[in-house]
Amino acid sequence: MTIPEQRLRAFTYRIFKSIGCSDADASLAADVLVSADLRGIDSHGVARLSGYVRLWENNRLNATPNVRIVHETPTTATIDGDGGLGLVVAPYAMDVAIEKARQYGSGWVAIRNSNHFGIAGYHALKAVDQEMIGYALTNASPLVAPTFSSERLLGTNPICYAFPAGQYPPVVVDMATSAAANGKLEIADRTGKPILEGWALDTQGNPTTDAAAVKKGGALLPLGSDCEHGSHKGFGLSATVDILSGVLSGANYGPWVPPFVAYLQPVADQPGQGIGHFVGAMRVDGFRPVSEFKANMDQWIARFKEARRINEQQPVVIPGEPEYESVQQRKTHGIPLVDAVWQDLMGLASKFGIESPAAGH
Repeated sequence: MTIPEQRLRAFTYRIFKSIGCSDADASLAADVLVSADLRGIDSHGVARLSGYVRLWENNRLNATPNVRIVHETPTTATIDGDGGLGLVVAPYAMDVAIEKARQYGSGWVAIRNSNHFGIAGYHALKAVDQEMIGYALTNASPLVAPTFSSERLLGTNPICYAFPAGQYPPVVVDMATSAAANGKLEIADRTGKPILEGWALDTQGNPTTDAAAVKKGGALLPLGSDCEHGSHKGFGLSATVDILSGVLSGANYGPWVPPFVAYLQPVADQPGQGIGHFVGAMRVDGFRPVSEFKANMDQWIARFKEARRINEQQPVVIPGEPEYESVQQRKTHGIPLVDAVWQDLMGLASKFGIESPAAGH
């Protein structure tokens, strides 16, 4: 099923309204999810919608949060998300970071007591729109085993940098710090395909290509796959994300981060509050004139695109380039949804008495 962007956006907005979100919050949350689908990151788009609804149904998500600053200096802040949608809390935090950067050159905001915030790139790109460099990361429920272990202690813990350019699209480095995002395993599981070797371990700690391995109690591996291929680097990146997002903000961290799956309750004796994020913005003109920076960014991009190829049919791909191309394609031709996601959306439409996004299509 392929759905026009605006129909999918309107449907998603109505679902968030149905659980009690304000007009502004429902519109923002829908924008974050549909932006993920437009960018081709299907694992974090409307495929996640029913997950947020289930969290709300299990009293683990506050649809009307009082998002507020609880600690602040001229260039930093800590925000309490009041158990709200991370899709709403994180953009609020990035707005705070951008305003601090506008006044002082850079702004850095830690967030606690939040929930899953969608794609990190959405939040980092808010800074790019203001001629700034954006930074966004979040911890997540434990699915990843640290190097030399089979115990799930870390999340996929994505990290994102976004850099403005001139004639080219922004360079957006948006990636999980695990060997693969869990969403990729979910997509493979839904379509009945195996995953690549080096992505996951089974419950015995053995390598596996079973897409349902993590769902069955196995673990994802850090970026680098195993110790022989540099997994300590992925472990280090993931640890950095967890410490900045969780330990610094007062959110939960490591094995205490609450699960996104609603029927799994958070473990007892949590040291913090909810899920944590960390966002930042840096004014380019705090370092040099924006026009000069963009000209050099264009030169940097052009040179890498001209790199000598191993395979003549495969050029070097600039970070963020596939997502940019996906946006152009899907805005014109619509957003494709696999059957499992479509059935999920139909279940939500029935639950809340809302018209299907395909109605009239």
